[in-house]
Amino acid sequence: MTQRPLSVNDQVDLVSSDDDGDMEVDAVPSGQKIKSEAGTHQSAVTKATQGSVLKKAKMYQEYMKNLPIPKERGSVILCNTWMGLAKSMKELYGQPLHYLTNVLLKQWDQARFETCDDNQSLDTVIHPLKAESTVWLVEDVHRRTASYHHLSKLWLRDPMYHAFVDPIFPKI
Repeated sequence: MTQRPLSVNDQVDLVSSDDDGDMEVDAVPSGQKIKSEAGTHQSAVTKATQGSVLKKAKMYQEYMKNLPIPKERGSVILCNTWMGLAKSMKELYGQPLHYLTNVLLKQWDQARFETCDDNQSLDTVIHPLKAESTVWLVEDVHRRTASYHHLSKLWLRDPMYHAFVDPIFPKI
């Protein structure tokens, strides 16, 4: 019997304890059994990938949780888009923004571009200080409360998730 490849809609059960050595990942779709050696190898590769992504997500979230939100603002940032504001903030403050914040800002830009205001600069729609404060508030929520399990599930569904993960290594 040929095993069908895992799809995005297949259920993936993740079970973990605080100790990474005890991590278990069940990547077999509900009700499906693996009978061939090739299927067993595929399942092992999938488990390894999921375990690796879960570990990366945990390390990422722990790092982001420890970054302080800047208390002092550098200057007024004029921008055309939410993503443009985010880029300027990253440069000005030398900090990455959380993956979830980057995804949300992209969604806000997409929603804005679907309206009649898409030709209007963001700083004419919302005051630049309010826009920046909004981003920092959202960022604070994501840094403090995001679950690394949730992040790993999102990352497993999106092979291009790296595009929204800012480099987290500080410049020396």
